[in-house]
Formats: sequence, structure tokens, C-alpha cells
Amino acid sequence: MATNVLSGQVELLQLVDQHAKELGIDAAEYKEKGLRALQPGVSKEKALEIFTRLALENIDEANTAWTFLASRLYLQELYIKAAKNRGYSEVQKYGSFHGLLEKLSEEGVYSSNILDKYTREEIDQLGTKIAPERDLLFNYLGIYTLATRYLATDHNKNTYELPQERWMIIAMYLMQDEDKSKRLELVEEAYWALSNLYMTVATPTMTNAGKSHGQLSSCFIDTVDDSLQSIYDSNTDIAKLSKNGGGIGVYMGKVRARGSMIKGYKGMSSGVVPWIKQLNNTAVSVDQLGTRKGAIAIYLDVWHMDIEPFLDLKLNNGDDRMRAHDIFTGVCIPDYFMEQVEARGEWHLFDPHEVRMEMGFSLEDFHDEKKGAGSWRENYLACVANENLSRHTVPAIDIMKRIMKSQLESGTPFMFYRDEVNRQNANSHAGMIYCSNLCTEITQNMSPTEFLEEYVEDDGTIVKKYKAGDYVVCNLSSVNLGRAVPDKVLERLLKIQVRMLDNVIEINTLPIPQTKLTNQKYRAIGLGTFGWHHLLALEGIHWETDKAVEFADELYEKIAYLTIKNSMELAKEKGTYKAYEGSKWSTGEYFDQKGYTNGDWTSLKAEVQQNGMRNGYLMAVAPNSSTSMIAGSTASIDPIFQVFYNEEKKDFKIPTTAPDLDHNTYDIYRKSAYIVDQRWSVKQNAARQRHVDQSLSFNFYVPNTIRASVLLGLHQQAWEEGLKTTYYVRSTSSDIEECEWCES
Repeated sequence: MATNVLSGQVELLQLVDQHAKELGIDAAEYKEKGLRALQPGVSKEKALEIFTRLALENIDEANTAWTFLASRLYLQELYIKAAKNRGYSEVQKYGSFHGLLEKLSEEGVYSSNILDKYTREEIDQLGTKIAPERDLLFNYLGIYTLATRYLATDHNKNTYELPQERWMIIAMYLMQDEDKSKRLELVEEAYWALSNLYMTVATPTMTNAGKSHGQLSSCFIDTVDDSLQSIYDSNTDIAKLSKNGGGIGVYMGKVRARGSMIKGYKGMSSGVVPWIKQLNNTAVSVDQLGTRKGAIAIYLDVWHMDIEPFLDLKLNNGDDRMRAHDIFTGVCIPDYFMEQVEARGEWHLFDPHEVRMEMGFSLEDFHDEKKGAGSWRENYLACVANENLSRHTVPAIDIMKRIMKSQLESGTPFMFYRDEVNRQNANSHAGMIYCSNLCTEITQNMSPTEFLEEYVEDDGTIVKKYKAGDYVVCNLSSVNLGRAVPDKVLERLLKIQVRMLDNVIEINTLPIPQTKLTNQKYRAIGLGTFGWHHLLALEGIHWETDKAVEFADELYEKIAYLTIKNSMELAKEKGTYKAYEGSKWSTGEYFDQKGYTNGDWTSLKAEVQQNGMRNGYLMAVAPNSSTSMIAGSTASIDPIFQVFYNEEKKDFKIPTTAPDLDHNTYDIYRKSAYIVDQRWSVKQNAARQRHVDQSLSFNFYVPNTIRASVLLGLHQQAWEEGLKTTYYVRSTSSDIEECEWCES
């Protein structure tokens, strides 16, 4: 070891030694390399940065602990910066919690709510509950992501808030309106859940909770009616939501097709594509809180006359005037279409406006009540039989080929199996579900907002009146299966998590009024999960096994039971959602339909019928990409991408390994996303879907050389086994090793 080491460097080396010993790392060579890299007079922060980067260089499949050493050194940088900016000794790590709240509230970064609603004594008490040692749970990618994207800074981007303070502020913000007699206890429970990384809240909640701007919900779904007023009003609403950080799903299936009549003149309509291009421009020009482009997914029915140009929207060739590269597409598919694909039968495309005028009904307003029979196909076949209706007839398999071609080139369209979704809709008494959201996990009642009249008041004020439709809002958070299940905390966790989600509905600030009304009507939440592959690895369960399918079935039944139970308990305390009466919750049909017949379920069914439900929609499994990184686990229900990879950042790469990777878990992780047999993924998700009242963000991972028959088989299996949606078809051009299933 070099002898001419400055005192600050001695302190740094002592810190490295302490952490290396705790992590079981031999750091001798690493320290020598670090000292050689230090320039004379280098600051402590710069020295920490150099040692952090060198620690990252040591990460590989056999040396996973280095990510935690890098994390701890990076944390030390954050402690030093926060202490300097807030005026306390860095040795403390965390300074005055009340002082932080005062400082960032004065600067307009924090909302005044926390200081207004909590007393100084309460804030000081909660400050004592902050546990700096839980910072050690972060790996490097987790703490880097949290610090650079979520922690509150001043307006000059200077470090102020630290990780445990972000968790505590989220907990306090979400519990601000709880009964004061138990509020502190609830804040502490929420902090326990977040700080132990047993759960994460959705990105907008994690970013904006406690701050003076931004809303807390992740996604929204709009229904566009067949009128110029509705099309332009929808575009304005979508721009407002995008500006506030929301992802948008848009149902365009009611809009008339190209060549349809306008005011009795035939051939006048230009169809849906020009309006979609307009939304594409909105997505590009109205970004999400200045951080990324707006994200809009547009859904169209597979029987719509414009479905073929719609499926070509994201292709890289052809007429660019008919392309919209910045939106995402989704197709709404009835059972009968999949049956016709299987039978190689013909498929008829209709104009929804003409159907309404000629038939006296809207085809999209129906679904098949049973598999193989129902009112949708009866009405569709009536349209087929009516010779007065214009139609375009093609083999159903040709439409399916166009869907798959687009999926292999662009990843989309997403698949939305509308009959299964509506059969399973717990609130079918109150409406219809036409499509899903940007990430395919939300399925809730939807309807267009109706323009009623416009008039001028005596004082010159122009008033527009609307009848609000059901404008869907997604309020999300997720269980970290890789930590919560092994630690056996699901029961305690879900109790506080459901309450946190329900409180988002009350305190959220939404930019358009329809969303507020819909939120109150259904009080929808989306409790999801991530860390599935992580959990399988810890349990020693291989992906491609019946045991994994059975485990998914058992675990998600337990999560469903606890989620429903806790929503029922909240209803006893705070009241039911407005549309509860007549729902499948109130009649008990929800439990019968799911086949929940054992003693615990029978008792819960009776309790729900007696006490009601606080939330009309409960579970939804979102993609959870960034939040799973923060929690150091695997994304959503996906297999890992690779055992070892580099997470790309602007200035450098972050080497990352699968969580808890060692000789015990490696064999489970070895079969990664593009190697694992996707048919087993379908089986797992079919088991999981049975217990999830909404849907799942379920990706297919395939080589771009996959045979059309194999990809078609995956879609047919997903539909047959009762999945409601599928998300991206993620294809890769790189060679796939061991991909025997792709050829079969």
C-alpha cells in the first residue's frame, strides 16, 4: 500500500475496508488501482466517484457484491452533497427532516400540504423513524436510478432529499387525510413497506408525491366519439394529461372509416388515420413533464374498415404520409375473429358509422357473453347478412399475418381480447370495456364524453356543457415478490398497500374533470407485482415447469384474496365505491365466476356482500421497469433479459447482474427471455390471469426469424387459455442459443 496517502484518502480507504469486509470482498488490488487513479488535491466527492466507477468495473457473474460496494460509495457522495447544501455534518448522513421540509417548501419544490397538515411534533417524531441503514438495500443501479430521476432537488438540481426521506415523504403525503388518531401509525407502516423495498409506487407517485406540481396516476384511457367535436376535445385532453406525465390509451373504434358519408354525402370521410397522425404530433410536441416524449397507444377493432392501413402505421416502408411512428397501436379482437383465423375463414370489415345508421346499433357496444356464443357475433353475422352494408371481405388469416408482420417490425400492435375482458368485467352492469391502456394491464369501463351545448352568458362568458363519460385512470403500485414473499410479509404489506392506493384517488390533482368523476365512481386501483423471475430463482423453480405454473396460481390467488379482503375492510371504514350496487362484487357473481368456492373464499364473499367494496377494480400487473430497478429485482412477470448486461446511461454503462445471482440461482436465470419457451410463459400468465381482475403487461420474446406458424400458435394459445391482453412482441435479430421451441 502506498505510504503517502492524505488524511481524506485514509478516511476513504477505511470506508472501503469497512464495506468490503461486510460484503465479503477482497479489495486490496482495487484500492491500489484507486489510489493510482487519484490526482493530487482531488476532492472527496471526486475520489468517491473514481472508486465507485472502479467498483463497477469489477462486477460480473462471479462478483456480484461489487454493485453494493459501488452503491455505498455513491450513497456517501449523496450524504456529502446533502450535508453541504443543508448545513450539517456529513457524519450524520441524514440531517433535520423538518428543516428539509421547510427549505424545499419555501422554494416551491414541496407542496405546503405536509407542513400544513402535520404538526412540528409529528414531523420530528416521524424524522426519528427514518432508518439510514435501509439505504444499504440498494444495489448501484437502484440507488443511481432513484437519485437521478426521483429524489427532490432545489431548482438548480442541487442534492437535498435523500432516499429514506423520499420514502417518508411519500408515506406522509399519501396518509395526510387519515384519521389523526391513527395517522402516524399508518405513515410508519407505509414507510416500512417502501423503505424495506417490499413494494414500490408507480413512477408518477414516486416522482410527484409531496411536491408542488404533477399528478400521481400512471395512465389514462379515453374513448373518442364519432364527431369532430369529440376528436378535437379528446386531443386537447390528451395534451393536458401528457403534459402532466400521463401515458394515454385511446379507443378510436367509434370513428367512421375512410370513404364513409358525412352529412349524407358519401365518400367524404378520410377515416381514422389522419386523426391518429394528429395524436402522433401531440405525442411528440407535448412531452411528459419535460422528461420524455408523450406516450399514446391507439386501439382499433379488427372489424373496422380502416384496420389494414392502421396495421401499417408503424412500418418503416411505404407511404410516409400514412405512417405514425411515435404512437403505439393495439387491436381489439373478438373471439369470432380468432375462430375464423383457426378455421381459415373469411372476415368482413365494416364502417362503424354505416353500421349505426343501417342496423340501428353500434357493433362495438356488444360482446360474446359465453365462449363461442353471444350478442356480438349475432350482431356481426346480422351485418354480414345485410346486403345494404358495404364491406371489405378478406381471409381472416391475412389480417392476422399483417398483425404479426407489424409486431415483428415494430413490436406492436398489442392484442386486446375484448370478449374475455368484458365477460370478466366486475362492473359490467355499469358499462363496457373497449380497449386497454398504454401498457395493456388496465381494463375498466369506458365511454365517450358527450358535448351537449354551447352558449353565451349576459356578461360575455362562453359556456360549454358536456356529459362526462367514463375516462379511465390507472392508480398503480406493485409488490416486490423477490423480497416480500421470502420475508413472509404479504399479509401486513397488502393491508397498507391497498390503503395507500385508495388514498391516491382522494389526494390526486387531475387536469381534466372527467377523470376525477370516473375515479370517484369506481375508485379503481391497480395493485401489481414485479420480481417473478427473481422469486422463482430464490425458490429454485425452473421457468419451464408445471411447478412454476402451479406456484403462479397459488401465489396470485393469495394476493387476490388479500387485496379483495383489504378493499372490503376499507369499505367498512370509509364506504363503497359509487357504482358498487349491481356489480359482480355485490351479487357475488365475481367469486362464482372465478370458481372461488373453498371456506375462506366463501366467507369473504359473504363479507363483501354484507360490507361492500371500496374499489371497483383492484389488480393490474404493470411493466415496472424503472421501479423494479430501484428495488433491485426483476421487471414485472418477465424473465430476465440476460444474466449479466450493461444498463446504458448517458455518460457510462452500469454493469448489472440478475438479483441474488450465485451458484444456487444461476441455473434458473440461465434460461433468459429470448431462450425460455414462450409457451410456458403463456401457461404461467393464464394461471395468473384467473386471479387478476384487470390484466397483465405480458411480453412475448422471440427471434425475428420466428416462423409465422409458431408466433400464430402463441397468439392462439394466449387467447384459448383466457388471457385478456398481450403487450409487445419483442423480437431480436441476434442469434438465439438453445431456442429449440422456436423451431417446433
